[in-house]
Parts: sequence; structure tokens; C-alpha cells
Amino acid sequence: MKYVIIGAGVAGVEAAKVIRGQDPAGEILMVSVDTHIHSRCMLHKYIAGEREESGLDFTEKDFLNRYGVTWKNGVRAEKIRPETKEILLSNGETITYGKLLIASGADSFIPPVGELRKASNVYGLRNLSDAQAIVQEAREAQNVLVIGSGLVGLDAAYGLLERGKTITVVEMADRILPVQLDAHAAGAYQKAFEQAGTRFILSRKASQAACEADGKIHKVILDNGDEIACDLIIVAAGVRPALACLEGSGIAYDRAVTVDASMKTSAEHVYAAGDITGLSGIWPNAADQGRIAGKSMCGLPATYTDTYAMKNTINFFGLVTLCVGRVREEEGDESWVKEDHTQYKRILAKDGKVQGTLLQGDIAGAGIWQYLIKNQIDIRHIEKDIFDVSYADFYSVGEKGKYEWVS
Repeated sequence: MKYVIIGAGVAGVEAAKVIRGQDPAGEILMVSVDTHIHSRCMLHKYIAGEREESGLDFTEKDFLNRYGVTWKNGVRAEKIRPETKEILLSNGETITYGKLLIASGADSFIPPVGELRKASNVYGLRNLSDAQAIVQEAREAQNVLVIGSGLVGLDAAYGLLERGKTITVVEMADRILPVQLDAHAAGAYQKAFEQAGTRFILSRKASQAACEADGKIHKVILDNGDEIACDLIIVAAGVRPALACLEGSGIAYDRAVTVDASMKTSAEHVYAAGDITGLSGIWPNAADQGRIAGKSMCGLPATYTDTYAMKNTINFFGLVTLCVGRVREEEGDESWVKEDHTQYKRILAKDGKVQGTLLQGDIAGAGIWQYLIKNQIDIRHIEKDIFDVSYADFYSVGEKGKYEWVS
């Protein structure tokens, strides 16, 4: 069997490892526009100058040889033809497959504000090539404008602070990290960034941006008329699944490619995993999707079930935060907060079931909260301090080790 994997991210890599374990003789071909296997979670360290390209590789030593993977890098999958099991590459080559995994990830979204999409000094931050371009531009630039204060925006700001750049972050929400954190936890990071020299402009958005004679944008006008001078702009306004290769293929997709629980698409012998599925953009989930897809491609029964909650681990300036599930409080929620000089913890529950948890500073014991959220276990009968709950309060039953409360 010939297995083709489009993409060299964690979903594709994990799928390749599973496939090799199940089919020692099969041919595995990986195709990607990337020329280095890298973790996008570490791109800020490259921007900061703390790591070279090779230091971003998350795979085992000698991964390609160990798992018998052939890698065509620096080429893009342009078209997929399921009826003939062919893929047209950007270099004009056509390759065939027996089983195909689409794990091409997602692309940065640059909003149609003024000439942001046209200017030569405007970048997203999604792949190593983006980080390389940012570092190149930063050699001459001093004033950096970051549009968006999510994890990607703050990663960029953090890395460029290490290079001594002057950073301004514009965020349309009333706080930074608005998707990941509540106001209190976000405030701790804002304070740390401000102490390092970052300027934040909240509850504002870019309104106008025009290229000058050099093809670059040197000022951005906000919706209140304020002007922000800049030499380099990084847009962290979200991503979009990389769906271009699916056009005309007949493979079902809308905002993301459609997959079932086995990660199979609507086309026979074609699977998908990672950001292109739109299921969950976080690293562990993408890895799990890749493993499930790999098993399915080898004919093994496998089901992806980890769609229960968003999970993020954040670490800036030595302050660690873990958030799982829902952050925003809704009508009917019950909440608990614990805070001292070393930690901040917040639990949200609805109808007796935990919907979200945020742990900042001390994230020990996070596993129990992930379990409670994923399995929607009723906690209303607990009499002890909710923050003292642990696996010791359970006993294991059943073949699959399902946990029940100790009564």
C-alpha cells in the first residue's frame, strides 16, 4: 500500500508513525510546503533568536529513516483527484496514492483592512517561513504593530521584545487573550508584558492602512482616528483551514473539511486530520487526530472523541496558565474562585457539571479537571472544598477503567 500524507505537522507525523507500526512494508510519502519539520508552538523562540530551525523539530532523532518516510518538501499539493487517486503538486509533478491523509493545516487570515494584504511588511505567524520573514524584516524595523492579542499575537510580541523592538498591540476586545482567559488571569499577563515595555491599546481595531512609496505600511489608523507608527506589522486575527487543494475534488468541505469519527472524508480512501478539520487547533488534539487517522487508514477501528473542550497551556515570563473548556461565564453558571499570591484558580459549572477550569501559577492536578469536563460527571454531591478534589475521590470500575465517585 502507498500512503501519502499532505503536511509535515504533528498530525501528519503521528499518522506516519502509526501507519509504519501497522504496515511495516507500506510506502509512506510525506509532501509539504515546509522545508523543516517544526513546532509552531516554538516559533516565538526562533523569532527571539533562542533557537535555530533545527531546534524547532519535534520529531525523534532520524525520524524519516526510523519510520521509512520519504519526504518531498518545499512543494504544495495543488489539486486532489480522488477518482484517479492522483495529486498534482506545485512543481508540476503528479503523484498517486492508495490511501491519502490531508493534514495541510491552516493559513493565517489577513483581514481586508486597507492595504494590509498588499503591503510587503505585513505578516501572519503560522509557519516557520512566516517567522523567517519576520526575522528578516525585523533587522531593519524598530516599531512593531501586532494586531490581535491572542496566543499567536503575544508569541510574536514576546519574541520581538527579546530583539529589543518597540511593541504596540492593538486588540478589539477589552482585554488581552480574550478567548483563552478571563479578565483577572489576562491582567496578570498584560502587566508582565507592560513591565517588559509592551504598549496595549484595547477595545480598538485597525480601520485604515495604506502603502507608501516603498510598498510598506508605516502607519495604521484605528477606528477612533488614532495613528500608530510602525515599520513591521504582524496580524494575529485568526486562521483559516488550508482548503485550496480541495477545490474541484468533490471532497466535502465548508469552512473546514468534513470528516467522520474515524477521520475519513467523504471520498473513499481519503482522510484528514489537524487544523484542516476545524475540530480543535491545539497540539495534543491534532496529534490524536493524526493517530486516529493512521489507524483508520490501516483498517483498524478507531474513533476520535476528544472534541469536548478547548485546552491551552500558556507560559510567558515564567507565569504558567492552563485553561480547559469554557472560559466565559454564562447565565445559570456556578463559579468558584481561589486566589493567593502564588495562584489563581477558577471553576465554572452548569447543572452540576464542570464546564471550564482555569489554573494560573499552580497547575498541579489539572488532569482531574480535564476528566470531569470531558466526561461531564455530576459534582453536586461533593461536600469537600472543590479545589481539593483529586483522583483519590474516585474508584475505578469497568473494563475501560471508568471512574466513579467514592460514596
